[in-house]
Amino acid sequence: MAAAHILRKSKSDVDMTEGNIVRHIVSFAFPLLIGNIFQQLYNTVDTWVVGNYVSNEAFSAVGTVGPIINMLIGFFMGLSSGAGVVISQYYGAKRPEKVHDAVHTAIVMTLVLGVIFTGAGILMIPAMLNLMKTPAEVMPESSAYLTIYFAGILGLMLYNMGSGILRAVGDSKRPFYFLVVSAVLNTVLDLVFVLAFDMGVRGVALATVIAQGTSALLILITLMRSESCIRLFLRDLHISWVMIGKIVRVGIPAAIQMAITSFSNIFVQSYINHFGADCMSGWTAYSKIDQFILLPVQSVALASTTFVGQNLGINRVERAKKGVRTALGIGTVATVLIMIPVMIFAPQLVAFFNSKQEVVAYGTLLLRRILPCYVLVCFNQIYAGALRGSGNSRAPMVIMLCSFVVFRQCYLYIMANFIANEIIPIAMGYPAGWLVCSAAMMLYFRRVGFSRGRIVEDVELAGNSGEAEALEEAEEEQPGAAL
Repeated sequence: MAAAHILRKSKSDVDMTEGNIVRHIVSFAFPLLIGNIFQQLYNTVDTWVVGNYVSNEAFSAVGTVGPIINMLIGFFMGLSSGAGVVISQYYGAKRPEKVHDAVHTAIVMTLVLGVIFTGAGILMIPAMLNLMKTPAEVMPESSAYLTIYFAGILGLMLYNMGSGILRAVGDSKRPFYFLVVSAVLNTVLDLVFVLAFDMGVRGVALATVIAQGTSALLILITLMRSESCIRLFLRDLHISWVMIGKIVRVGIPAAIQMAITSFSNIFVQSYINHFGADCMSGWTAYSKIDQFILLPVQSVALASTTFVGQNLGINRVERAKKGVRTALGIGTVATVLIMIPVMIFAPQLVAFFNSKQEVVAYGTLLLRRILPCYVLVCFNQIYAGALRGSGNSRAPMVIMLCSFVVFRQCYLYIMANFIANEIIPIAMGYPAGWLVCSAAMMLYFRRVGFSRGRIVEDVELAGNSGEAEALEEAEEEQPGAAL
């Protein structure tokens, strides 16, 4: 029964080893972009609801736990990217039996880790809140929110893993649809639990868990009904230690990098706090806007991961490189198009979050000084996505940790203590890290390229290389087939 489904191709799957490169990347990235916008919007709903309808302590509690949740989400997103890379390479290599094996192993791994994360997370809540020096008056609400959140963390993990599986075969639309459903449900339940049932911060946390569980259920149903090689059969769930090794090899470095980078932002915040409440509020407004500015290039970077993975699976190295150049062009243009209106309307955008004159002044200053540097982000994000797509996530991990954590902390310490302890020189620690990371990533990519980290065995690549070269030559003869 399983084999009959493995050999079919779903209409939602997209084979990126053939066809127009620009169209593939844009059509893949656009649903991701819209989905990420919804993700950001519904992440702010919890804060908005408790800030307007509960209490100041509840508002602080939801805001305080942000770094903990971001660190957890970042870690598992990195790990699920490992499964996505493995699946995309085998999908590109036309090895459906390997895809089938990887999908079922990834789901079992998620279930096991879900149990571990739930238990360990709940047990570590007091230690994590104490490490962050959470005020005593906020501690009960923060602890209640995190306890409910960790109790339902499996839903978030299953959604991220399932959406990673779908994206690996070129389907970024259905994860977007499910995210919209989750966002709307979360908003409605927030208002119901808080306003109708007066559940306070516990109601907000419960709404988030239910919304995440719903998106996970939709993903699992989609996988179980799929007609392609990613179809999930409950009776086939098992652990393949070979596949676990491949997933971990790619996923763990990405997971460590994302988690540590998120955690290090706590220390960056301490430098900003030195300049007082108005500056802190201006920085908060800048950070909210920053999250939306980065969404297009992050979506394009994820598209490049899948594109590179599928094409290297069939040994189409030159097409994979063209995909990286195309992604860089698209990401840079999109970033510039966003930067211009944000710089023009910076005061109005900051005032949307906080209209106090001093806060608007700080936020506008930060936006207009840092915005021109966002082009640098395009290079480090897209090169990192491409390298992960090739199966090489160790190099991006090392480069990003050295740039975003080690270099940035050294820069901030030297700037604050020996050179210019002022807000703009301190804030420029972010662009300085982007510059170092982009230069190192570009140098590494040009010297090493896709020569390390492939998932598909060399014998499979050798067997497909002649066919791949013939396909590339045929594609070059088609106008508009590639850049």
